[in-house]
Amino acid sequence: MTERLYYTDSFLYEFDARVVEVRPPTALEPRTALVLDRTAFYPTSGGQVFDTGWIASTTPAASNYKWQVAEVSEDEEGTVKHFLQNADSLTAGIEVHGTIDGDRRRDHIQQHSGQHVLSAAFIQLFNLPTLSFHMGDGYCSIDLQASQLSPEQVESAERLANEVILEDRPVSIRFVSQEEARSLGLRKIPPAEKEKLRLIDIRDFDLTACGGTHVRATGQIGSILLRKTEKVRQGIRVEFVCGQRAVKTARRDYTTLSESAGLLSAHIWDLPQQVGKSLEETRNARKYGQQLLEDLAEQYAVRMLEGATKSDGFVLVLKVFPDRDLNFIRLLGQRLTRLDAKVVALLGATSNQPSLVFAQSPGQPLDMDRLMKEAVATLGGRGGGSKDLAQGGLPDGNKVQILLEETATKVLSSA
Repeated sequence: MTERLYYTDSFLYEFDARVVEVRPPTALEPRTALVLDRTAFYPTSGGQVFDTGWIASTTPAASNYKWQVAEVSEDEEGTVKHFLQNADSLTAGIEVHGTIDGDRRRDHIQQHSGQHVLSAAFIQLFNLPTLSFHMGDGYCSIDLQASQLSPEQVESAERLANEVILEDRPVSIRFVSQEEARSLGLRKIPPAEKEKLRLIDIRDFDLTACGGTHVRATGQIGSILLRKTEKVRQGIRVEFVCGQRAVKTARRDYTTLSESAGLLSAHIWDLPQQVGKSLEETRNARKYGQQLLEDLAEQYAVRMLEGATKSDGFVLVLKVFPDRDLNFIRLLGQRLTRLDAKVVALLGATSNQPSLVFAQSPGQPLDMDRLMKEAVATLGGRGGGSKDLAQGGLPDGNKVQILLEETATKVLSSA
């Protein structure tokens, strides 16, 4: 089993080791996996993602070789596997020197320790235990065993967590037996039976079993910023960021708010009111525009019926609009069939997406759905609807007029 150096020193970024095994690529895993007798690389586990970095040979015969560590994982036997980008000249038994990506490790340390503080804050304030923890590239999250969570509770937990950070409480690591752990009042004991449990102790605030990398004192977390809450299957999910992530996120948020406020000539604190006002104005303008469009369709319908082709049993209206869209010709078709009880309207629009609308007054014998499907199929389009109203789209607007005329011929021949 691999000796895990990060168990006792989360800030160990370089180490020496010996290659125990080189596992060649397989059909299921196309990358070479390196097994060392000891490692400071953290494998994905317990919600925390893996470390990356480099492994270089220190054996004189192969001292020019260096391999990039792209991922680190752990198998069921507890063996830590280092997956390499390139795997030339790798043999068991050589001595190597490992170097951890320090920026990535420090970020993970801040996020994971911040999670412990935040989870403990929700327990102390509201008795809401954490069910799971996820660490992503942009944000982290915990799922709380809760049916609801108010904004006031979120702010209170964030405030307490940052107070604990400001107090710079010592964080210590110790190893105890399962029996001893059960008597210590841990926030959470893992279900897996292990001979020894590794405990992370935030002095006088939180004690829990964990195999991750952590700060030496809470002040190294920097800060905790809670971002969003949402209902999930097992409870309430709380998204958060810590340390430098929190600073970058706050800076990005402030820049976005400032630019948005500038567009509205407002202060960022007045942005919600200004956005609400703009949305209301937009809704009113949309309603007004829709009413104008309906009025215009009504006027078009009246004029078009005056010059329409009259056949036995119905009035045929055929028109292509180069400057209108589907919304308008659909409204027009509805108006035409309401103004006269014997209308058949074949309408097209070639602005933006070429579109068709076929409509007939209720009670007419034709089937607009069938006519539409037959029409669009000839040009590779799609469409359909009901017996009295159907619509469709075409990839090419140049043949809309011809298509309508062909459909009109079918309609007239069926009269």
